[in-house]
Amino acid sequence: MNTGDDMRARSDAASVLVQRMQVKLHRWAGSDPGKKFDDLFNLVCDPDFLLVAWERVAGNRGAQTPGIDQVTKETINFWVGAQEFIDHIRGLLRSGTFRPQPVRRVEIPKGSGSGKIRQLGIPTLADRVVQASLKLVLEPIFEADFAPFSYGFRPNRRAQDAIADIHHFAIAGYETVLEADIKACFDRIDHTALMGQVRRRVSDKRVLALIKAFLKAGIMTRDGQLIGSKTGTPQGGILSPLLANIALNVLDEYAAKAWSERMGTNYQRQKLIAKGGATWKLIRYADDFVCVIRGTSGHAETLKEEIREVLAPLGLEFSEEKTGVVTIDEGFDFLGFTIQRRRKRGTNKSYVYTVPSQKSIKSVRSKIAQACYRSTLHQDFSELLKRLNRILGGWANYFRHGVSKSVFGNIDNYAWQRVWRWLKKKHGRMKIRDMKRRFCINGWQFATATTRFTGASTVPVTRYRYRGKNIPNPWNQQPLNIRITAG
Repeated sequence: MNTGDDMRARSDAASVLVQRMQVKLHRWAGSDPGKKFDDLFNLVCDPDFLLVAWERVAGNRGAQTPGIDQVTKETINFWVGAQEFIDHIRGLLRSGTFRPQPVRRVEIPKGSGSGKIRQLGIPTLADRVVQASLKLVLEPIFEADFAPFSYGFRPNRRAQDAIADIHHFAIAGYETVLEADIKACFDRIDHTALMGQVRRRVSDKRVLALIKAFLKAGIMTRDGQLIGSKTGTPQGGILSPLLANIALNVLDEYAAKAWSERMGTNYQRQKLIAKGGATWKLIRYADDFVCVIRGTSGHAETLKEEIREVLAPLGLEFSEEKTGVVTIDEGFDFLGFTIQRRRKRGTNKSYVYTVPSQKSIKSVRSKIAQACYRSTLHQDFSELLKRLNRILGGWANYFRHGVSKSVFGNIDNYAWQRVWRWLKKKHGRMKIRDMKRRFCINGWQFATATTRFTGASTVPVTRYRYRGKNIPNPWNQQPLNIRITAG
C-alpha cells in the first residue's frame, strides 16, 4: 500500500515530468501553426498525467460532491486508494472500454437574491480525472493559437487584465462600445463546429473519440430521466471552458485578422478613419465580450451584424437583452465593474473610472445579510466575524484595482450595522455600553479574543499594472516584449 509520503513524492516527480512535456507540446505547436498532433492518447493515459490530474481533482472542494455513481474522494481513499483508482481508469482507457457517464443535474439559487435557479452538472470523479488529463495534454497546444485579447479561463490571465485592456483603449479614443453576451454559450455550441476546430490541431482518433464521448454523455435529472446532449460543452466539466475557448477562437481569429489587415499600423488606422470608417478591438472573457470602437454607434451596429454571422456557424447567437451599444460616457458593466468616463470632482477634467457595479454591490450586501440572518443566531460571534471577513476580503481583493475605496467604506458600514442588529437580537437584554465593552475594541471595531472584524477597507486599493501582450503562460515564461498601440 502506498503511504502518504510515497504518494507526495510520486506526485511531485510526476508534476515535473508533466510540465516538461507540456513545454514541448507548446513549443511544437507555436513553432508550426499548421501542425496536427497524432499521438496524444498515450499522454492522456500516461501514469504521470493521470496522477497530476487526480491531484488537481482531489484538491478541489468539489471532490466531496459525487456524480451519479455517488463516489467521492473520501470513498476512493477509504475503499480502494488513489493509486488503485488511477490504475483502474488507465486500464479502462487503454482497453478502449472507458465510457463517460451522464452528469448529475443539481439546481442552486443564483446570487443577488434574485430567486432564480442555476442548473449545474456534476460529472463522476472518474470522468473529472480523465477530463483533467485531457486538459493537461490539450491546453498547451491550443494556448499557442489563442489570441492575446482573450482572458477567460486561461492560465496566468484574469478578469483585471480584460478591464485594464478596455481602460487602455478607452483613454486612447475608443469611446463607442459594443457590449455583448452570447446566449447560453456553454449549452449551445454546435458539436460539429467544435470538433472541426479541435481537428485543426488534433488528428489522434482516440483523443477525438474521447472528446466526442464527453460531449454526448448526457444529463441525469433528479427523477432519473436521461437527457441527451445534442449541443454544448460537458456540463460542469473541467474540460468545458477549454473547449468553449477553442470554439470561440473563431471569433478571436476574425478580430485578429481584421486588426492585422486593416488596422495594424497607425497609418492604416488614420487612413480608415479619414475615409469614414472605424477601428475596433475585441476584448473577450469566456462568453462575455466587448468591442471598443473608434467610431460611431452606426459602426458598432454594423460590427454587431458581422459578429453575428461569425457566431452563427457555431450555433451561437447574442443574448439581445444583454447586448447593446453605448458610449464610454454612458458607461457599461463588465465582469462586475462599471466602466465609465466621469468628471473628476472639483475639476473640469474627465477620466475613465472602473468601479464596482451596482449589481456587484447588491450581491455582496445580500451575502452579508444572509450571514446575519436570525437563523444564524445560534453560532458563536467569532464564527460570524470569520465568515464576514472571508466574504468581504475575497470581494475586496477582486475589486481592489478599481476606484473602490469609498465603496469599501460603505460596504463595511452596512456590514457593521447588520452585525450590530445581529448582536442586539442575540443579546437583547444587554445594555449598549455593556455590548460595546464585550464585543468591541478601539472604539467600535467588532472583535473577540481570537478574531477582529477586518472588512473590505483593510484591503489596499492599488492601480493594476497593464500587461498588454506581456502575459507569460506556464510553458513560456519569457513573455512577448510587444507593446499594443491603440492609436
